[in-house]
Amino acid sequence: MGVEDEIKELEEELVTTKYNKATQHHIGKIKAKLARLKEQLVKSASVGKAQGLGYGLRKTGDATVILVGFPSVGKSTLLNQLTNAESPVGAYEFTTLNVVPGMMNYNHAKFQVFDVPGLVSGAAGGKGRGKEVLSVIRNADLVILLIDATKPEQLARMEKELHEANFRLDQKEPSVTIKKRMYGGITIDKSSSVKIDKQSIKDVLTEFGYLNVHVSARGKLNFDDFLDAVVANRKYVPALRVLNKIDAVKILPKIKYDIAISADNGQNIDKLRKMIFKKLGFIRIFMKKQGKKADLEEPLIIKDGATVEDVCKQLHKSFIKRFRYAELWGPSAKFDSQKVHLKHKLKDNDVLGLILEKE
Repeated sequence: MGVEDEIKELEEELVTTKYNKATQHHIGKIKAKLARLKEQLVKSASVGKAQGLGYGLRKTGDATVILVGFPSVGKSTLLNQLTNAESPVGAYEFTTLNVVPGMMNYNHAKFQVFDVPGLVSGAAGGKGRGKEVLSVIRNADLVILLIDATKPEQLARMEKELHEANFRLDQKEPSVTIKKRMYGGITIDKSSSVKIDKQSIKDVLTEFGYLNVHVSARGKLNFDDFLDAVVANRKYVPALRVLNKIDAVKILPKIKYDIAISADNGQNIDKLRKMIFKKLGFIRIFMKKQGKKADLEEPLIIKDGATVEDVCKQLHKSFIKRFRYAELWGPSAKFDSQKVHLKHKLKDNDVLGLILEKE
């Protein structure tokens, strides 16, 4: 029996086995074996093939946003609305044959936006140009799932396709560490919030060939989360679910989406730009040189929760070593020209002046 046949047989068994306390460990073993076989299949399929799958993408700007959707959902039209790109638009399937980049400017941040060929059912298994499309998505800092308002079932199909291709949308990477050792078997340290028993943890580790390891697991983790951590090839990426072509329906479909737009007439495009900025968690920090006015034209774009130390690292590798203190104005300052140190957390629209030792 080949690997693909084994996978098919296990998937059928998984569907037909009812979940209860008596079967939970058996189901866990099936899931673990399935994950291992699928990983084995992916590795064997990639042997000898060029990396990148035909797409040489160069990331620029502050973040990369990728438009994902089935053919004719309106990705090219949306790209043209969001950016200065000139992606060909046509009312027929597979208009986009290559990756088309554009640059969106918002709140002084620059977002590289890619329009990729339409996703098709079976993409995770390589149907159509599935593997090429999915390889591009792995470069994303944010994925926009574009759904046709007249075909709301597309959302569930897209989410399923991306999940099978090892994407985990809007999920945090599991807090799991696995340390190999020479002997001692499997030992487990897990917090009370981890919703997977020690025997299931051992079953997963054994399936993947871990015999002598110490495992630490933290946070609200279930069986699938732990399995993802062991496989270690998942892509964790934030996503926006965008309902398009709302001008073509009288009543919006009852599905989970973040914003409803019409790329054709530009409805809610500005709101989408704002949502992209917020979803990526960016803040703007305006820099001020000692004795001079602050530069309020070109802020530094950095992640929310960043510290003065993060700013130093982003500006120049020598700034940490030369750092004396910083002066601060704005939302995170208690008063103007407050002296702060490296661990101070910054807020959007702060003005920061770095006082450094001379080189």
